[in-house]
Amino acid sequence: MHLLSFLSTIICIFAAERTNGLSPNLAAFNVGTSNLTHRRQSKHHPSNLYFAQEPTDTPLGKPICTYKTITIRPSGMNAGEQPCQAVSVEDLTPQINSFLKESKMRSGVMHVVSRHTTTAITINERESRLAQDVEDYFLSICPPDERSSSEKRKAGVRYLHNDISLRPDSPEEAQRCRDNGWDIDDKDELQKWRDQEPINAHSHLISMMVGSSECIPVVEGKLVIGQWQSIMMVDLDGPRVRTVGVQLMGYQ
Repeated sequence: MHLLSFLSTIICIFAAERTNGLSPNLAAFNVGTSNLTHRRQSKHHPSNLYFAQEPTDTPLGKPICTYKTITIRPSGMNAGEQPCQAVSVEDLTPQINSFLKESKMRSGVMHVVSRHTTTAITINERESRLAQDVEDYFLSICPPDERSSSEKRKAGVRYLHNDISLRPDSPEEAQRCRDNGWDIDDKDELQKWRDQEPINAHSHLISMMVGSSECIPVVEGKLVIGQWQSIMMVDLDGPRVRTVGVQLMGYQ
């Protein structure tokens, strides 16, 4: 279930409640921007969504809409170690369950989204040998560029994205560089930007194949996942510290 589908469902439910004479419930959980305030932890990173007016209880409970950024530090990562397109599978389930417990949400949905272009989110079994299979399989169908620092780079493989000396090659990418603090109009600064760019086109491509988000139902305060399922982040350009966004929407 995608977030937009969930929001559409919520709107339909509230429309039905209004028809049945339960319009106060709609006022208690209005999904319009006029009744929500966006609180930010910093200039770029949203910390929490909360109601400008204290919501009233409904037959389903007290409405809640909250967000948290979870930080993932890969096990075995050495201080100062540079990314080398290593692939790892990180289990997010313990941290997500902890956030769910803190929120006291009983019924609703949890949306988990990757905040990077070379990581992916998936639900599957977290098992060490399967994690190795994941790396071997994906790198067999989308091998690293021969110019990559990956130990599994393949001779003869080259991607356009990795032609760093030709980038940025569009006004859009150039503006994104400026927006992220790189004065690429200065030749020395442009070279610094190129020097720090990893040779990681294959990581981007695999991330697109796996997907960047998952939506999980929450019933009676628990995630609706199977006995052997875990919510996982697949890092395709590690090792490095990563973040994942988690939003809860529902009722306490």
